[in-house]
Amino acid sequence: MQKTDGKQTVKGKFPPGNKIGKTFPKGVSGNPSGRPKLTKLTEALREQLAEEMPNAPERTIAEAIARTLIREAIGGNVQAIREIGDRTEGRPKQTLDVDMQVSDWRKLAQANGVTELDVLREARQLIAESDIDSSS
Repeated sequence: MQKTDGKQTVKGKFPPGNKIGKTFPKGVSGNPSGRPKLTKLTEALREQLAEEMPNAPERTIAEAIARTLIREAIGGNVQAIREIGDRTEGRPKQTLDVDMQVSDWRKLAQANGVTELDVLREARQLIAESDIDSSS
């Protein structure tokens, strides 16, 4: 336990009345809108997937689709294998290699026989053309 201003705190806990630890008053939600509403298509799909199979009432349409997907994966369908992996284990994380080497444009301009003023004029022209394209 630590002491702060005469009040004892447990590591990771805040003393009573500390505004940092209590961001919302009691009974007030931090998410007043609640969970986002489902779209009509999502609702319709979920209803259809929950229905019984016409020729096999002991299982749902969703179960039949899952069974077919597994059968396809066992048969070597790479897309089916990928879909099952994505659904059960999540998509693999993708890495991004970023080269943060920064070049001094002034040196590049000088090495190519261009003045700083020429580079600035060209940049202004490109920006102006870009503004015209984006406004239409």
